[in-house]
Amino acid sequence: MKKQNLAGLIAALSIASATPALAQAQGQDTLTLGALVTLSGAGAAWGQGMKNAAEIAADQVNKAGGLEVGGKKYQVKVVAYDDKYQANEAVTVANRLVFEDKVKYIIGPVGSAPVLAIQPITEKNGVILMTLGFTAKALAADKPYTFRPNVTTAEVSQPQIDWLVKHEGLKKVGALFPNDETGQQIAQDLAGAYKKAGADLAAKEFFERDRVDFVPMLTRMLASGIDAIELDGNSPATAGMIVKQARELGYTGKIVRTGGPATQEIINVAGKSSTQGMFVHTPVDPELASTKAYAALYAARYKQPMNGFSPAFYDGTNLLFEAMRRAGTVTDTAKVRQELEKISGYDGALGKLNWTGKAMYGIDHQLDAPFYVAEVKDGKEVIRARCTVAGCQ
Repeated sequence: MKKQNLAGLIAALSIASATPALAQAQGQDTLTLGALVTLSGAGAAWGQGMKNAAEIAADQVNKAGGLEVGGKKYQVKVVAYDDKYQANEAVTVANRLVFEDKVKYIIGPVGSAPVLAIQPITEKNGVILMTLGFTAKALAADKPYTFRPNVTTAEVSQPQIDWLVKHEGLKKVGALFPNDETGQQIAQDLAGAYKKAGADLAAKEFFERDRVDFVPMLTRMLASGIDAIELDGNSPATAGMIVKQARELGYTGKIVRTGGPATQEIINVAGKSSTQGMFVHTPVDPELASTKAYAALYAARYKQPMNGFSPAFYDGTNLLFEAMRRAGTVTDTAKVRQELEKISGYDGALGKLNWTGKAMYGIDHQLDAPFYVAEVKDGKEVIRARCTVAGCQ
């Protein structure tokens, strides 16, 4: 992100919010982005952060006079719908976005089951998705219109777990997972990663996503002699409840989260004392200038700290805009995705960005970005290790 006068930018964003009227006044067309995200229930923090990211990116190009593509300028509008983290709701929303709103670009969905449910619609109709869904099945050579602008457990778990086992001495780990596509995929990934690092994901429990009482599962798990609880795979609210209930049961061991940024939300639910010393995955370095600038912009606009996934979808939306500029079209999504695939060394809010994934998914549609292991101290993340897919230091 280029350096900008923050106060001036914020003021300009408020002016640019009336997008359709402004576009009409300027004789510009409107480019509509869909935000098919979770805005209610346990995954709402993630979905809200994704929607907000798209809105900020859209407002920035509007403030600059519009998105210039092929010699024409467009005012960008974001239309958001709630999929409630449910596959059937996501299909309903996808049909509305594609066939009624006529969108060709969608930010979302959040969950793995929703993205797998809507891909028959989006891929057939050439709609480019920027999904958060962690499942390995989301990306494939026969799904050329789906991209993932955030790193997943598959990319981040092994280097972080290697570091935690080596530096924090983890040996016998327990974890609770949602009983769905996301939870089952992450449980499989983590079991392999702990085994490769020389530890054991010895206790696994699966539950339905609307569950709020974890005491029976935690009681069994603690009785098995685990030395750490792994939170990866759980929504921010659920992870917070697990931490709170584990501490209330008297558990004093380590708590780790090797995927899914949600530290502030977990602290909000569990409290500072329960999360003191927790090791978490974070895709953001709060000291990186481009990340600090986005965080400040987000806080000024939405009056709350950004979610850890939000900058990835701000970058993802800007990558879409850049691909449209290079393709010279907003309507031919085959050309846009081809240009999107070619972008490398992009300076985003998260740092230097590239695409990867061919070896794992058969297609380079997975974002390659730096990530970090942080320790929670007094309710704040303190970076302990800097990581790439190759390892943490």
